Amino acid sequence: MTPPDPAEAAHVLVVGAGPVGLLLAGDLRLHGVRVTLVDRLAAPMTESRASQLNARTMELLDQRGLLEAFGELTHEPLSHFGGQSFRADGGGSRYTGNWKVPQFRTEAVLGDRARALGVDLHREHELHDLTVRDEGVVAAFRTPDGPRTLQAAYVVGCDGAGSTVRRLAGLDLDGNAATRELLRADIAGVDVPAYRFERFVRGFATSARRPDGVTRVMVHAFGRLPGGRTGPPPFDEIAAVWEEVTGHSIASASASWTDAFDDGCVQATCYRRGRVLIAGDAAHAHMPVGGQALNLGLQDAANLAWKLAAQVYGRAPAGLLDSYHTERHPVGRRVLENVRAQGLLLFGGAGTEPVRRVLAELLAEPGARALLDSMVSGLDVRYDVGAGDAPLLGERLPDIDLTVDGEPTTATWLLGDGRGVLLTLTRDGRRTTAGAAREAARGRADRVRVVDGASPADLGGATALLVRPDGHVVWTDRAQTSLHHALDRWFGAAATVPRV
Repeated sequence: MTPPDPAEAAHVLVVGAGPVGLLLAGDLRLHGVRVTLVDRLAAPMTESRASQLNARTMELLDQRGLLEAFGELTHEPLSHFGGQSFRADGGGSRYTGNWKVPQFRTEAVLGDRARALGVDLHREHELHDLTVRDEGVVAAFRTPDGPRTLQAAYVVGCDGAGSTVRRLAGLDLDGNAATRELLRADIAGVDVPAYRFERFVRGFATSARRPDGVTRVMVHAFGRLPGGRTGPPPFDEIAAVWEEVTGHSIASASASWTDAFDDGCVQATCYRRGRVLIAGDAAHAHMPVGGQALNLGLQDAANLAWKLAAQVYGRAPAGLLDSYHTERHPVGRRVLENVRAQGLLLFGGAGTEPVRRVLAELLAEPGARALLDSMVSGLDVRYDVGAGDAPLLGERLPDIDLTVDGEPTTATWLLGDGRGVLLTLTRDGRRTTAGAAREAARGRADRVRVVDGASPADLGGATALLVRPDGHVVWTDRAQTSLHHALDRWFGAAATVPRV
């Protein structure tokens, strides 16, 4: 085998060039980290697959200045929980609801950004071995040109539910095995009745027509068990099951994509083992209900990138990289729990009907709608940042309008350069915290930007907030810890010289 070439050594090797790997690689490059990104596929995928982005993901894309690159997006103001529809109006985000984007388009936008930032991408690289050493990781690949090895300080597996990185690192899975098989396809050429999570006598079906005329259909016949498939199902099988369940024929349609999946829910017990980390479907896999899988993975990447960059450059405070697992594992577990609950509502027998009726009554109440909307959109995530329970601590910075230097802007744009933000706000025409904030942040300009602004929004009575690069608030002037402590904990000591 060819020995690793030191000239090819990266700070971070990212395995898997799907949306999660692309966002992570781009964010790492934004911090100056040298990134090698590899994928086993010869070219980007062209399938729609995950087809919607939720409010929290839209905020993260806005933060990175990427929304314009998507072009005009279709907004879906309705959300659902277990097939029970409701208007998405919780969370206080300008992007509330869901935004219809085929996965290949998301990959294209994130891929363009990654390349523009200088990510080194290699395709047709199939990982088959990992060697972890004190000083780094050596990865062995099969390529069309023969064996190849790449080395890096860290490796992150963003390589899907069947993650090779996870398997080679010995990271265990926990969860429940699949008990149902579902089929789906993107079709054209026929008119399909609009079924929104319909339960029939023989099964379940849903259909949604996109602006381009393509209809996504998904169907489950009660009692249909997962099979030992090695590839996508033929469309005639999907058409037969669709007609069996709905009584409507789609056999004359043309299918651009078919897929079979199941209701298994599994999660890695740990997201990090030394120099090996995992994110996205490699860390958690579940039935695709409401597009939560893709969005959960992208939010993993946003949490991890700035922490891993700090670790690479030797300026990470103790425990910062471990906080990726500590924070994201409970979030993943909660998503799996709500997906399991939705599976029971969607596919359970007649005994679930009383529960469905009670849920429908609850969803008539604004508070219940807001709670479920925030849950499935990722807007309710709150981390334990060790600063007490004052308002906003651990939550994302609300999507508010601001005025900075006399110019209007938004909270998301403050974080566009990848640094944290120490935001001071005027109150009663006075700014009482700006001077002290600037003094506390001295020596950290490479990691924290001090911004003096004004906003009509109520931020829990706070006049100063410290916000991490992933948008979560880790200190306010109402916290139980000092600003100095929060800066040290999340951004490291002042005047630290970056080193690799």
